[in-house]
Amino acid sequence: MRNQTQYIIDEKGRKIAVVLPIEEYEELLADLHDLAIIAERRGEATLTLEEIKERLRKDGIL
Repeated sequence: MRNQTQYIIDEKGRKIAVVLPIEEYEELLADLHDLAIIAERRGEATLTLEEIKERLRKDGIL
């Protein structure tokens, strides 16, 4: 479904807006949301895979 992008141009032929399928628009919004979350959490401490597994075991999930 990609490559259905259409442009709106002004009287001089310059692209001034874009029209794209709603599915692609929604994917872009989801990507922007994910990037915002990543940016917000940038300063948080990270955990190793082993630490995550241990926490999951403690909580009875694994």
